[in-house]
Order: sequence, then C-alpha cells, then structure tokens
Amino acid sequence: QQPRECVPPGWPTPVTMPKWSAQQESSAKCAKARGSQLRVHFKNCREVGAAIKGMPLLKAQRYLEAVLERKQAIPFRRFAGGCGRHAQGKNLKAPGSQVGWPVKAVKYFIDLLKNAAANAETNSANLEQMVITHVVVQRAAKMRRRTYRAHGRINAYMCSPAHIEIMVTEPAAKVARADDGAKKVSRKTLAKRRLTSGGGQDA
Repeated sequence: QQPRECVPPGWPTPVTMPKWSAQQESSAKCAKARGSQLRVHFKNCREVGAAIKGMPLLKAQRYLEAVLERKQAIPFRRFAGGCGRHAQGKNLKAPGSQVGWPVKAVKYFIDLLKNAAANAETNSANLEQMVITHVVVQRAAKMRRRTYRAHGRINAYMCSPAHIEIMVTEPAAKVARADDGAKKVSRKTLAKRRLTSGGGQDA
C-alpha cells in the first residue's frame, strides 16, 4: 500500500481535480470543456444543453449564434413554467410552442464550445466531424444575498449558478456490413411461394 499524504492540522486539504460525469472512449478522438460555479441560471442552461446535445459542433455554434440574433429559439421542455409561446417553437417541435432566448446562458455555451473546439484542434481532430456527445448541467451551490421587505422583515435573495460539462467526439468511421451471400428465406415464405406457383399439391 502507498503511504497516505499527511496534512498537518490547521493546513488546508489539497484540492483535487473534479471528476467528469462521463469517461471518453479510448478509441475516439475527444475534447472536453467545462465551467464551474457559473453565475447563470441553472434552468436556462439545462434547456440550452438539451437543445444542442447530439448536434455537430459547427452546427451547434451556428445555431447558438442565431439564437442571439432571435432567428432561432431554445425549446423549453422541462423547466417551462411561465415560458411564453412563439411560432418559432413549431419548427423545433417544442411542447406547446414554448421557447425562449436565454442570452446569458447561450453566451456561456458559445464560449465553452469555442474552448472545446480549440482543445479538439490541439488533439489534431477534424472539427467538421466532431459531434457533441455529452452535455451535463448541474446545480451549483446557491449564493446567498438578502432583500428587505415590509415591516422590518428580511427574505433570502439567492442565485442559482450552474456547473456545465461538454464533451465533443469524432465518431469512428462506419464499416459496411459484409455480404453473407444468398439471403435466408423462412419456411413460411417458401410455403407461400409453393402455393402461389401451384407446387406441393398432389393431382
């Protein structure tokens, strides 16, 4: 067994790198980007992440830029309370046409995708082939403030920051299935063929 690190009393414990919620495939080219304790609404980030997951990297960047210009929208599927309806939701098949334009969350995702693209170029990956295979948005620790109410009362006034993880992967090349020769025919199909051709019956 390896000896454990001894930390003197009163000293801060050593900070370890946080774990990722998914592991990259060893055979595929992969690039990562993450942001921790970001001052942006968790619920908006969740909807943006769900909208771009599975998209090609370059297409997702164009899509988010179009959201900033109000030419595209983000469908709100889970945290849709109080969300308005718009005709752009029909193109996205959003439930009840509920869509939004969360500008701050979209800007954070654009920065993270730019970071992931730079990491992919460092790994000599082809950006045109990269696909967003992993997006995770988690609630971060709430940051506490206070607001003053009538009759001398004080209420909590807290923000809901988020942790964001993005992983882009270059998928492996698809291999064509080998031809097995003659296609197998079931006994039922053979019997139908005999009936239609008039075979298999005694005179």
